[in-house]
This record gives sequence, structure tokens and C-alpha cells, in this order.
Amino acid sequence: MHTDAGVFGRSQELSGRRHEQVVFCEDDKSGLKAIIAIHSTTLGPALGGTRMYPYASESAALDDVLRLSWGMTYKAAAAGLDLGGGKAVIIGDPARDKSEEMFAAYARFVESLGGRYITAGDVGTNTDDLDAIGRYTSHVTGRSIAAGGSGDSARLTALGVFQAMRAGAESVWGAPTLAGRTVGVEGVGKVGRELIALLLADGAEVCATDVNDAALQHISTQHPAVRLLSNVSTAPVDVYAPCALGGTLTPTSADAIEAKLVCGAANNQLATPAVEYVLNERGITWVPDFVANGGGLVQVAGELRHAAPAEVEDAVRGIFDRCRDILAESKAEGIGTGAAANRFAERRLDAIPRAL
Repeated sequence: MHTDAGVFGRSQELSGRRHEQVVFCEDDKSGLKAIIAIHSTTLGPALGGTRMYPYASESAALDDVLRLSWGMTYKAAAAGLDLGGGKAVIIGDPARDKSEEMFAAYARFVESLGGRYITAGDVGTNTDDLDAIGRYTSHVTGRSIAAGGSGDSARLTALGVFQAMRAGAESVWGAPTLAGRTVGVEGVGKVGRELIALLLADGAEVCATDVNDAALQHISTQHPAVRLLSNVSTAPVDVYAPCALGGTLTPTSADAIEAKLVCGAANNQLATPAVEYVLNERGITWVPDFVANGGGLVQVAGELRHAAPAEVEDAVRGIFDRCRDILAESKAEGIGTGAAANRFAERRLDAIPRAL
């Protein structure tokens, strides 16, 4: 995105479906600086997590929240949920800047939107934070089980990514399994750890990397068979699974990937849309992130409607069929997987009559 563009310009650069509302939230007493972006409420209230991150600038924070909220619209639509897309970012270091006072101030801003935006967890926030937010607004999901929520969404997010990867394996190699394949997992946080356990149980060989040495040590202790590497994106692997922050797939890195399948939990994996062209030219199948990582969204949506855990898990497993359909359409129509996934989501969005 062009960082010299204003809010309206940056929204337009993402797609023709512009944001409905962007709210800048500041509270001097608590030190809160946050941005809430509502991209679409076409299918229902905008749901999306709150990310807390020490952005280098307010401009970088705005870019991130606009991209993430736009992606949430497509993620909810592709998942078959009656929800719109939104996201929020809190500018700050989650290791030292969190406070009850800050979350209370943030919750009041969420509450002021009257239910148009429902928040959940994301990078830098956890169930404890969501419990704190929930003390001041009802428009929150993903809270702890003790607070009446469904708990951490890492397990079901990882399950959804695993199902998407199975569909990708079927498309590339003809069988819906990772057995005998080498998977490089980039990022071994909560979701990455859960994904590694599923891959090992399926018979895959796994190598992993992370900028956090403690996280790598945890994996090494928990799963000694996992090989630790400094870089997995260009390693000799069959599958590259980006599970950290987005933007790791650049034209340069895409040109160096050895994997035949890219599928992971990270949001906004492509630094620019042109990256998909590079992947296509090299015969690399990319499972679009907003479809693959929808398991967490399915979980918190289930929490909102008080669905049974077994029902929610079955819905997450349905990501396999959704990805299979998208990959099949991509092949049949001779279009990129991203374009096929966008079509899939937009068919739902366009089926709703627009208000006059």
C-alpha cells in the first residue's frame, strides 16, 4: 500500500469493496492508542480480533488494520458464516504495556459501536485480555472457559490449517495426506505448535523456525523429531507453512521457494498480489490464507451462538471440502487460487441485496 495515501485512498487500494468505518481510539489516562476498522457488515456484524503490536508508526498500524479487516470479510464469507469483517489494532508492546485500565478504555470504544464490531483475540492478545475487555463490553468473543467463553482458538485454527493442507496435498500429489512429506513450519507459537503435532501424527517430517529461541526450545523438548532451521521458506521442503506474521511471500522469496505447496496460518501472506503470479509461474500451489486459517473464526462464531463443541469442530473440518472446491475451480478455470477463493467469498457477498 502507498503510505502517503489517506484512509480513503488506502481502502480503495485494497479492493473496490471499501471500508464502511474506521475509528481512531485514544485515551490519555491509560495510554491507549487503537484503530478499529469495519470493512463490511453485509453478512452480519463485523467480527475480528484485536492485535497488540509495537508498530513503528501509526501509518504502519493503519495499513495493517485495513488489510486485516478486509481479509476478515472474505474469511467469514468463505467460511459460510453470517458475519462481516472487522479488525482492531492496539499500538503497544504486549509484554509491558497491557493494563486493566487500557483494556477498559478500549472496551468502551468497542461498546460505543453498538455491536457493529465484535472483537476477539489475535497476535499479542490472549483469553485473559479478552476476559478483561469482556468486563466492560458484551461485544467480545474468544474468552476463557471460566468466563463463559470457548477458550483459546489455537487448536481449532491449527486443525483448519491442517485440513486445508490435506486438500492442497490432494491437489498437488493426489492424496489428502502429508505422510512422507516434509513440511517447513515458520512460526511455532500457539498455532504453529498445534499444527506440528497434527502433522507428526499424520506421518509428516517437520522442520521449523522461529525468531523466538524459547519457542524453538519448547518444540525441541516436546517434539525431538522436529528439525530446527534458521529458514524454512527456502529449505528443501514439500510444504512451506507460514504461521508467523504476514508478508513473508515477496517476489524475491517466492522465486526461491522449493516447496510445491504453500499453506499456513499467517494472515496476509502475500506481500503484494503480484506474488501469486510468481507462484503460479513456478507451479507452486498456494492455499489462500483467509480460507486455510478460518478455524479460529469458526470457533468464536460458534461461541456467539452457543454451539456445541462437537458441532464447531465438524464445521472446522469442513475447511477441507471448501479448499478442495476452491483448488478445483482454480484448475478448471485456469485462474489463481487467490482469485478462485475471492470468487467463492464474493458469491456470498453479492447474493445479499445492498441497502438503498
